[in-house]
Amino acid sequence: MNKTVNQKAWFLVLPVLVLVAFSAVIPLMTVVNYSVQDTFGNNVFFWNGIMWFEEMLNSDRMWNALGRQAVFSAIILAIEVPLGVFVALNMPKKGFWASFCLVVMSLPLLIPWNVVGTIWQIFGRVDIGLLGYTLDAIGINYNYTQGYYAAWTTVIVMDVWHWTSLVALLAYAGLQSIPDAYYQAAKIDQASRWAVFRYIELPKMLGVLMIAILLRFMDSFMIYTEPFVVTGGGPGNATTFLSIDLVKMALGQFDLGPAAAFSIMYFLVILAISWVFYTVMTNLDKRDAG
Repeated sequence: MNKTVNQKAWFLVLPVLVLVAFSAVIPLMTVVNYSVQDTFGNNVFFWNGIMWFEEMLNSDRMWNALGRQAVFSAIILAIEVPLGVFVALNMPKKGFWASFCLVVMSLPLLIPWNVVGTIWQIFGRVDIGLLGYTLDAIGINYNYTQGYYAAWTTVIVMDVWHWTSLVALLAYAGLQSIPDAYYQAAKIDQASRWAVFRYIELPKMLGVLMIAILLRFMDSFMIYTEPFVVTGGGPGNATTFLSIDLVKMALGQFDLGPAAAFSIMYFLVILAISWVFYTVMTNLDKRDAG
């Protein structure tokens, strides 16, 4: 018996495909087009091949920005993941205070990125900012607009304040999914607090922690608004990360060809590392299922 297949359902998917094409595929193809061409103006282009990619690969500017970006992401992950797990472990599990802590932890995530940058820009100023004024009053030379380490410290602390809540909330969700029977068995066996964390809580949190690490890596590796608002990439190029350097190249210098090649390599790096994280997460799921 032949069944009639109704293909009209594809019309429901068509708006999504059109939206994705305009928001992702078409802009990406435009960037690819710029990366292999050059122009002298008047919207006249000529073929340039892979020259812009070779120029970027041989550019100290790109490698320096990549190094700063990698160091920043590594520091962020090294601080936020353990701190988020620690906060989640010490949050109440039930009752009013559990709900209160969840609301408080969610508040930084609701603040737009440009507002976060503005808050810390004012907060760190020596003349009117509470942090800057206090540090200056106790004799600590703190000026994020002139000092290399002060600028880095400000950007790192700002990101930790803004995004540790995400890791904490995901870790808390993982902890809440652990059945009470595991804790009761550990109590009967007189397991230490470290043993409970090592053999019960951490394995159950691995899945959500990998998601948290993936999200924080992608966001920290693409960070732009907050450091740009606070330091503008300075002092000098101290906090000029990949995204800031790319915007300066494309909009500030109007070097569209090199900027397009730069952005494609930037995209490929993020895609490759995200694929590694995804592979690890998939293997963990298969191991747990087995």
